[in-house]
Amino acid sequence: MILGFDDYEVQSRKLAQALAIPCHMIQQHRFPDGENKLTLPARLPEHVIFCRSLDRPNEKLVELLLAAKTARELGAKVLTLVAPYLCYMRQDKAFHAGEAISQPIIGNFLADLFDNVITVDPHLHRIQYLEQAVPAAHAVTLSATSLMADFLRERFKAPILLGPDSEAEQWVSAVAKPDHWTYGVCKKVRAGDRDVEITLPEINLQDRAVVLVDDVASSGQTLAVAIKQCLSKNAKHVDVLVTHALFADDAKQRLIQAGVRNIWSTDSVSHESNIIPLYQLLKDAVLNLG
Repeated sequence: MILGFDDYEVQSRKLAQALAIPCHMIQQHRFPDGENKLTLPARLPEHVIFCRSLDRPNEKLVELLLAAKTARELGAKVLTLVAPYLCYMRQDKAFHAGEAISQPIIGNFLADLFDNVITVDPHLHRIQYLEQAVPAAHAVTLSATSLMADFLRERFKAPILLGPDSEAEQWVSAVAKPDHWTYGVCKKVRAGDRDVEITLPEINLQDRAVVLVDDVASSGQTLAVAIKQCLSKNAKHVDVLVTHALFADDAKQRLIQAGVRNIWSTDSVSHESNIIPLYQLLKDAVLNLG
C-alpha cells in the first residue's frame, strides 16, 4: 500500500497505479495551536510505502515521524520512503564553528524510521553514496538524467548543454552523453545567497540553442545570471531543465526577467514547470527492493 499526503497526491497515485497497489491519503487535521493530527488506515499491509518529496521540509519531517511510528503500531513490518527530493543533504560539514551538520542528522533520523529510502539525484558533495548519509537497510539513489535526455532529444537536434556551476557537471554530462551533445560548465563565484558571478566556458554560443541543466533550482539567481550571460553571447534562446523545481519566492520571475524561453522540470517537486514524470523510474526501484 502507498500512503500519501495531499500535497503530493498526484504523484503518489501515479506510482500506485504503476505498481497496481492501493493508495490512501493520510488524513490531516491542524489544531488552532499549530499541531497536526494524522489518521492512517486502521489496517495496513506488511509493507507500507510513504510517497512524499521533502521540499519545505520542517513540518513534513514531523509528519513523517508521526506517520511512520503509527504505521509500525498498526502492524506494518517494512516501511519504505519514496522521497524524490531529499532535504538537508547540502550541509555536510561545518563551515563555521557551531554550525549543525544537517546531512547526517536528518539522514539518521530517516534511517531510524524507514527500512528503505528511495530518492532521485540527491545533492551530495563530499560523499559518494547515499547510504553514507542515510544508513537505512536500503538507501537507493536514482537519476532522472536519462529521462531528461529523452525529453530533450524530442525537441532538439544538437543543443549546447551548460551546467551553471561545477556542482552541476555530473548531471549535465550525463544528459549530454547518450547523444554526444556539446556541453560545458560555468565557473561561479558566490558572494552571498543572491550574489553570484558567472564565467561561461569557452564554447561558441552564436545562434545556438542552449539548455541550462541542473539538479536543483532554488533561488534561481545562479541560473538567471547564466541566462543573461548566454544571451549576451548571442545564443539563439536559453531553456532551463532541472530535476528538482524548488523555486523559492520569486525565483521563477527572476528567470523570466533574465530572458529564459522555457522552464522544465521533473515532477519530483510539484510545480507548474513539471513536464517529466518519475513514476516509472520509482516503480522499478520499488520492485527491485524485493
